[in-house]
Amino acid sequence: MKEKKLNPTIAMVLSILLAGLGQIYNKRYIKGISFIVLEIAFIVATFDFLWLGLWGIITLGTIPGVDHSIFLLVYGIVALILLAFAVTFYVFNVLDARKQAIKLNNGWEPPTFSQAVKNGYDKAFPYIMTAPGLILLIFTVVFPLLFAIALAFTNYDLYNSPPRNLVEWVGLSNFLDLGTVDIWKNTFASVFTWTIVWTIVATSFQIVVGLILAVLVNDKRIKFKKTIRTILILPWAVPGFVSILIFAAMFNDEFGAINQDIIIPLIGGEGLPWLTDPFYTKIVLILIQTWLGYPFVFALFSGVLQSISSEWYEAAEVDGATRWQKFRHITLPHVLFATAPLLIIQYTTNFNNFNIIYLFNEGGPAVQGQNAGGTDILISWVYKLTFETNDYSMAAAISLIIGLIVSIFAIFQFRRTSSFKEEGNM
Repeated sequence: MKEKKLNPTIAMVLSILLAGLGQIYNKRYIKGISFIVLEIAFIVATFDFLWLGLWGIITLGTIPGVDHSIFLLVYGIVALILLAFAVTFYVFNVLDARKQAIKLNNGWEPPTFSQAVKNGYDKAFPYIMTAPGLILLIFTVVFPLLFAIALAFTNYDLYNSPPRNLVEWVGLSNFLDLGTVDIWKNTFASVFTWTIVWTIVATSFQIVVGLILAVLVNDKRIKFKKTIRTILILPWAVPGFVSILIFAAMFNDEFGAINQDIIIPLIGGEGLPWLTDPFYTKIVLILIQTWLGYPFVFALFSGVLQSISSEWYEAAEVDGATRWQKFRHITLPHVLFATAPLLIIQYTTNFNNFNIIYLFNEGGPAVQGQNAGGTDILISWVYKLTFETNDYSMAAAISLIIGLIVSIFAIFQFRRTSSFKEEGNM
């Protein structure tokens, strides 16, 4: 008697109704029962928490002094993460039931229990080993990111702090305030403009200085190359925060060595307002970052330059190429091709370079009509909004903007970088 064919659609529908029913329909009883037990256990263990989390993330509480909006928001995000795992499992369960029904209809013989366990272990082993890392990643990266994104759409600040007051969803209000409310609009425009200028100028300076020094030291006529390289890399060996604090003392308006020992003896007066005038402070910050950043670029370029074959330069000399032409058509393309991804990282790192901005002058000096200092970049402004004025929702909104800018820039540049293309053409 011909065995009755299985209907993949029925198997799929049964698995949708209850995880494991489709497998039982396919006569994979152990797998089906296991899926049913997993689903029931998940529902029993997490139902109350999921209900509280979903209610909390929708309402953020209803009774001031009793409901803690931030705790409810955290519960809600965790509930969504758990639901994402559950949905992933459910989709796998449905697809597995349909796939196995088709395979059985095509004459596939199910493995024995011992074979199934062995095959399952072999297939699942990579996932078992990476599962702890994945869970850690979710709760140390994904969860904080989702929490920050959620805060950007609330009114969580000093005046709306639980449990005394409830936090409310305000939609795009924070983002609209950045473009419409005068103090936010003026501050954001000023800080954003300076952040872009700071990122481009400071990073470009350190790259140019590192490239020039690497090319000079790599020249055949230079002697004592190892000694020179060691000296040039010394700024990299000193911890950055130590160098920044030393420079902050040197450029102090009242007792700094730059004013007292150099500026005043040369031009007289009281010296230059390095820490009290945003223009001079910005110049100093760019110079300090160039000092701190060029050693890494210098070391990076030095390694690449030594890998370029001397035969290419010899062939160029035979063709009558000048030094500039050899640099432009041989040296520079090779250097940029090999280091482009790391140079892009230099720009994105300086975009969020909090240390130098805050340690040198805490983002100051103050600017009238703004709630950020004259040299604050976006990330240092976010720090002040979070820890000084407790405007958490606005800080989260600006952080979201920072993340989008850095992500878009990095993705766009990496896609255009030759070293990420299979062809490898320069």
